[in-house]
Parts: sequence; C-alpha cells; structure tokens
Amino acid sequence: MTQNSYVKDNINQFSGLYRFIDFIVIQALLLICIRFYNATLTDTYIMLGLIASISFFLFAESVQLYRSWRTGITSRLALYTLLSWASGVFCVALYLFFSKTSVDISRVVIGFWFLCSALVLVSWRLLFRLYIFKRRRMGLNTRSVAIFGLTPSGIRLANEFINRPETGFTLDGFFDDREVKRLPEKYKNNLQGSVDTGVELARAGKFDVVYIALPLAAQKRIELILRSLGDTTVDVHLVPDFFTFNLLHARLSYVGNIQTISVYESPMSGLASLAKRFEDIVLGALILIAITIPMLLIALLIKFDSKGPVFFKQKRYGLDGKAINVWKFRSMTVADNGAVVKQATKGDARITKLGAILRKTSLDELPQFINVLQGHMSIVGPRPHAVAHNEEYRHLVDFYMLRHKVKPGITGWAQINGWRGETDTLNKMEKRIEFDLEYIRNWSILLDLKIIFATIFKGFINKNAY
Repeated sequence: MTQNSYVKDNINQFSGLYRFIDFIVIQALLLICIRFYNATLTDTYIMLGLIASISFFLFAESVQLYRSWRTGITSRLALYTLLSWASGVFCVALYLFFSKTSVDISRVVIGFWFLCSALVLVSWRLLFRLYIFKRRRMGLNTRSVAIFGLTPSGIRLANEFINRPETGFTLDGFFDDREVKRLPEKYKNNLQGSVDTGVELARAGKFDVVYIALPLAAQKRIELILRSLGDTTVDVHLVPDFFTFNLLHARLSYVGNIQTISVYESPMSGLASLAKRFEDIVLGALILIAITIPMLLIALLIKFDSKGPVFFKQKRYGLDGKAINVWKFRSMTVADNGAVVKQATKGDARITKLGAILRKTSLDELPQFINVLQGHMSIVGPRPHAVAHNEEYRHLVDFYMLRHKVKPGITGWAQINGWRGETDTLNKMEKRIEFDLEYIRNWSILLDLKIIFATIFKGFINKNAY
C-alpha cells in the first residue's frame, strides 16, 4: 500500500535540471583537476566521483536542497549546499581509508577537487539566484497575490512581499469581511472588498496565489473559502495566525499511513542535532583551552576575596526540562539553590566586590564551558533560569517551557538583543522568552556563529547585569 501524504514539500519544477548541473559540476571538476595536475584517470577516480555525487544527492534530499527557494533565505541555501558537499567529501574519505586505495590517487588532485567543487556548487546557485532576482525586480517572472484577512499574520506576510521584491510576489490587495472601523489602520487602503469578492476575482483569474490569513477560530469560514476556491486555478496557502506562529518548528511525521503535523518539537534532531553537538565540542574545547589561564587567575582571586568555594553549582532546567547542575564562579556570599531564589538586584549586598566585576563582565559564566563539553549545555541557546524562577514564570508567560526543547546556552539571541540581567517585570521576561523562541524557530549554524560573534563585542558587558 502506498503512503498517502496530505501535505507535500514545496517542489521546484527545475529540480531535475539542478541535479543534472550538480552532477556535471562534480564530475567535470574532477576531470579538470586530474588534467591540470597531469594525473592519469583511473577506475579509482571514477569511483570517487560517483561516491561523491551519490552522497551529495542523498544528503541534499534530506535537507530539501532541491525544493523551491523562491521565498527561501540565501545564506541557508549556501549552507545546505556546503553541508551536502561535506557529506560527499566525508564518504570519499571513508572509502579511501577502508579500501586502502589512497596510494593510487593524488592528494593534490583530491584536495583541489574538494575545494573547487565547494566553491562552484555554491557559486552557480548564488549567481543564478541573483539573475532570477534581477528579473523579478524588473517585473518578470512575478506572481500576483491576494491576502484573505487583514490580520496581524496577513500584515506580516504583506510586509515580506513589499520588503523582498526579489521573491517575485506582487500584492494585489487584502480581502476581509469585517467592517472597516474594526480593521487595523495599516493597509486599510489596500482593502479591495469582502472575501466573497476576492473569491470571484480569483475565479476570474485575477490572482495567481491566494493566502488565507484568518485566525484558527474561523475554522468554518476557512473551510467555506477553501471550498469556494476549489473551482479556481489559483494556488492557495494557509498562513498561521499569531497563536500558531508562536509554536515551535512544525514538521510532518507519520503514524502508520496517517500524516500528522507536530507543533511542539525541537528543530535540533537527526543531522541538525549532530551538527549542533559537533559545533559545541569543537568550539567549546578551543575556547576552554584559551581561557584556562584566565580561569585559574579568577579562581585564585575568589579565594583571596571572600570565604567560600570557588565554584557555585545551581540546579537549573536543561533539555526537556530535566534538572542539571550549572557551573559558575561564585560571585555572592550566599548560594541560593532552593525553592525560593532571589534574583540579583542593583546594589545587592550579597554580591562580593570581585563578584560585581565578574557578573558585570559575564566572567562568572566561564565555567559553563565545562557544562558544554559534558553535553548538558550548548554555547548558544536560551539562558538557563533557576528552577524556582522556571516554576514561577511557566504559569505567567505563554509558551515559557518551550525554551527547554533545546539545550540551554552560555549566550543567546535574547542576550545580544539586550534582554539580559534582572527580570524585575513580567514584560522583561516575556521579551526574553519571545527572543528565545524566535531563536529556536530560526536556528542554524550560521545564526549560532552570528550570536557568538556578537557576544564577543557586545554580549559580555551589560548595564542590566548585577
């Protein structure tokens, strides 16, 4: 029995051509490198070319490299291409190691082939993408769009169309059944009539694409609209409302032959989880080696400054809400770790003289790189809160516990955007959670590197850290 899918991937109609170009690029560059180095084409080289191509295609399929990238992010396209080629390089290296045929080939040829292929596979995509973008900005290869529902999610979508003309979508207008006085001021001038009017225009072929941006509460109305658009040729998309927009990393899965959509799930699973862990181990080890001497000096200063242990380990929630011991340099005369934990405030008498400097510069967080190597934390992720604070705010802030779908981090998206330190108001905690969930939804290795880079320049010292 074949498996029925209700939701399909966004298919690129030129995916077959793209695969053909990639295959030619990989094979042609191998031949060019062999010819340039005056090496002899052998069966081993042919085998390596096939292994690299097959591995590249298999990994590319797993990250949906050949889907439509009309609305995709350019940096992510480049990253997925490089990761796909890295898998090909890895499989070639494994074959050479286990087959013991590395003596039959030139390492110079293979090295140049690896490098040149990476550059060309990314470059031809980016150049073609720039060409397509240029055509779309000229009004070619565009698609007219109507949005049913002048809602916050509809407005966000309209902003994307207007701010990113390279996607090739032109907004024809909004259609909404509500009275004009009930509609938000923004885009009121773009209101073209009721939803029924929009359906009639769609039947007349005035639009290429219709986006339904009504709230989930309007389920029956959405069903009626879908039925009405069933006798048109427009592409129809459902836009998540504000509630659904806050859910994490929706993905397709199966229970037998029944397709389901997950809404609370971590984006870091499978290959993504391995990539994240590899990032933590490599960068964590390098950073820990670099900060060993500063950490020893800080430990000595703490012993001279006040009585008590050098390190303070506090129970906090880690991945999936499981308790972990988070390491810090002791910066207070007390070590609160119970059911009630008072946050540090400005001029807090519990903070030692040295501790004030350590907290202001975030140097008290350095021991958490040990947590990273242990696998309990990541370098980048939502900052872990004391267990007492978790239990308090999980009942006050919507979706609070979703931040624990990933490992906590030493630095995070919220911290480099200024939401660090004391959360003495509910609004401050809500903003921190908003940025944490935004990070989880949009996670990538490139985003992690961006956050690490930003932390170096503006993440250590903060006026809100006491």
